[in-house]
Amino acid sequence: MATLLGTDDVRRAIARIAHEIVERDRDLPGIALIGIRSRGDVLAARLRDAIRANEGVEVPLGLLDITLYRDDLTRIGYTAQVKETRIPFSVDGRTVVLVDDVLFTGRTVRAALDALTDYGRPRAIRLAVLVDRGHRELPIRADFVGKNVPTALGDDVRVRLAEADGLDCVEISKAGGAA
Repeated sequence: MATLLGTDDVRRAIARIAHEIVERDRDLPGIALIGIRSRGDVLAARLRDAIRANEGVEVPLGLLDITLYRDDLTRIGYTAQVKETRIPFSVDGRTVVLVDDVLFTGRTVRAALDALTDYGRPRAIRLAVLVDRGHRELPIRADFVGKNVPTALGDDVRVRLAEADGLDCVEISKAGGAA
C-alpha cells in the first residue's frame, strides 16, 4: 500500500471542498449535506463542521444508506446489510450536496440519486468526493473533488478516516500487488 494523502492532506482537501461549496452557492440556508454510508457520512459531518467554523452557519446534515438501491448486489455476492438512513429535514427545494469518499464507476452515486429522490425533489444535487479515480461507467461527474488520482482499473483505493479507522489517509494498492 502506498499513501496518496496523509492526515494533513485529508484535512486540507476537506477545508478546500467546504470553501468551494460555499463559493458555489452563497444561499447557505438552502444547502444540505447528505453523506453516503459508510465513509461519505463522516466526510459530510466534517464538511458541515468546516462550514460552521468558517461561515457561522449550521448546514443540515443527513446520511443515506443505498444498499437496496445498488444494481450489483447479486453480481458481487454482497449480503445486504441495511443501515439507517437519516434525513431529518425536507430535501424539497434545497441544494443537496451528496458526499462520498471515492468516485470510481459512478454506480454508488447513481444508487444515491435514486434513493435521494424517494425523499423529495431537491432544487439541485451536487456531488463532493474526497478522491476521484476515474474509470466511469456512467455519465457522472463530481462538482467538488479533494484529489484526482489516475489509477489502473484493478487498483484498490482506500480512504481511512479517524472516526472509523483510527487515522486519516488515502492509500492505494496497485493492480498486481505492486505499491
